[in-house]
Formats: sequence, structure tokens, C-alpha cells
Amino acid sequence: MKGTEKAPARPHVREALWSWAGGSAGIGAISVLSLLAKLPLLIAPFGATCVLIFAATDSHLAQPRSVVGGYLVSALVGILALFLLGSAPWVVALSVGTAIAAMQMTRTLHAPAGAMPLLAFAPGTDTALLVPSAVAGALILIGIGLLVNNLRSDRAYPRYWL
Repeated sequence: MKGTEKAPARPHVREALWSWAGGSAGIGAISVLSLLAKLPLLIAPFGATCVLIFAATDSHLAQPRSVVGGYLVSALVGILALFLLGSAPWVVALSVGTAIAAMQMTRTLHAPAGAMPLLAFAPGTDTALLVPSAVAGALILIGIGLLVNNLRSDRAYPRYWL
């Protein structure tokens, strides 16, 4: 196989605890707001977004443009595919591939957002709430990321906005 680089070193326990605090705070904030607003704001891909924002802060995938844009683009792709083409398995599959390509072309690649088309097709999903929930949650996580990641002098988030 082609991999020739060594695996990255284990981070210091302080780094892991900081990531833990950020991820917990981010999901906690979305959970509380979801309960207060009585809206389904909490979606599974946000757990993976927390990994990027709080443990891989330098990654292109963790930057605000990619996080918000990725969720927006991918949710719209899923909803459009569902309404224009139906829910056949090939439509579901092509919607994920289309979301990936669309995120690449718009420079909004965010791996967790690749799940958004699947959520559009999930039974019981209110597609009218999918985009607002995804964007609101993404903005909350970015806000918590700004706070947590910039409390320490050796961390900086984001690396860029647009």
C-alpha cells in the first residue's frame, strides 16, 4: 500500500481534555437549545464536526466556511434530490456523491456534512427543518469553537473565514 508516513504522535493529555471540553460544550449547547426551542437541532453528524473543530482545528474541513457551507450545500442537495427524483436507492447514492462534488466545487468540503443527503431521505425527517437545523447547529459549534479554541494562547480558530 502507498502510505509511507508515520502515524502522528499521541497528543498531550491536556490537548485531549481541551478537545473533550469543547466537544462536550458544543453538543451540550445544541442539546439545550433544541429542548428550549422544541426543535430538532441535534443531528448525528455534529459529533463528527466536533472532532474537527476541537481536535483538528487546523484542518480545512474544520474552518467556518467549510462547516456552514458544507451543511448548507449537502442538505440542499439531499432535499432537491428527494423532491425531484424520489427516494429510490440510486437517488440516495447519487445524492451523497453529488453533495461531495458540490462541496468540492464550492470549497466547502466538510466530511460530516456528507451525511446530510442521507438525513433528507430518513423516515420521519421534516425536510423543511433540515437546512435551518443544520446551519443553526453549525453556527453554534463554530461559536463554541471560537470561544474554547481561543482561550489558550497555543490554539487559534479559525485559521481563515472565507
